[in-house]
Amino acid sequence: MTGGKDGTPEKPRQAGPSNETENPFDLWLKRGLHQLFDDVANEPIPEELLRLIEEDRDDRQS
Repeated sequence: MTGGKDGTPEKPRQAGPSNETENPFDLWLKRGLHQLFDDVANEPIPEELLRLIEEDRDDRQS
């Protein structure tokens, strides 16, 4: 990245299109990923995993 005329860094440019005009491939990919993984992401966290997280948290605090 090059600096401006006064030596200050240039502002980074936005990577990709704005949210208003989303790339068709990005839209297709986002929809496909939601179809595949929304059900899994919305499943409750297993009790055993929650217990392990709590035990680890308690061990780190002591």
